[in-house]
Amino acid sequence: MAGLSELLSEERIALDVVAGGWREAIRAAGALLEQAGIAESAYTDSMIANVESNGPYIVVAPGFAFAHARPAAAVHRTGMSWVRLADPVEFGHQTNDPVTLVVALAATDAGAHTAAMAELAKVLGDPARRSALDTASTPAELLGVLGGTATPAPAAAAKEGSNLILTVCGNGLGTSLFLKSTLEQVLQRWGWDRFITVEATDTISAKGKAAGADLILTSGEIAKTLGDVGIPVKVIENFSSTTEVDAAMRASYDV
Repeated sequence: MAGLSELLSEERIALDVVAGGWREAIRAAGALLEQAGIAESAYTDSMIANVESNGPYIVVAPGFAFAHARPAAAVHRTGMSWVRLADPVEFGHQTNDPVTLVVALAATDAGAHTAAMAELAKVLGDPARRSALDTASTPAELLGVLGGTATPAPAAAAKEGSNLILTVCGNGLGTSLFLKSTLEQVLQRWGWDRFITVEATDTISAKGKAAGADLILTSGEIAKTLGDVGIPVKVIENFSSTTEVDAAMRASYDV
């Protein structure tokens, strides 16, 4: 699985970009993917349409938006771009606006970038490194922040139970992987990672899989889309916050 260093390069990092609104911010991130030959303009249009259809759920942490869409013919290979805005813009998120960082992901499949999402979630959950992303003066410096404490993901241990928790987003390959990584960090701290499987999925698949799951974690916008699926649905505002996820888990399992 590819890590951040394999999916992001200096040429796809733009600092202090001027954008008149969230659409322009996504277009700036999409343009970097287009210039690198990673994706076509149609994919940038899809990232914007994703927000128009599903709401600002891609704003997964305070000041941070993760733009993406489903794998499509307009994506030639998996890659990421990074835009830091000169001035923050509103995406319409109730708690995480305004946004200063917009990262775009173009993926050819749902699995190749899992490690990169786990790394990025940990960076955003570290206050010192998150602050450094706002002050990095060059793309090289920003890459250094992202790779500063990256460690290989541990080998998956055999599960001793069959409990399942779903993390859900509109497409099942971007923001849901952020939340999956944060939840897995909490489960590892509890020592519950041997007993619970976490699966990142999309809204349509989640409705079918809910019957075999204990719990769903997702954003407020996606929770409204899911409706009543027969199991508890917990809304998480900051997908990189182990504290918020920990509290949601304690409330769900009466810990």
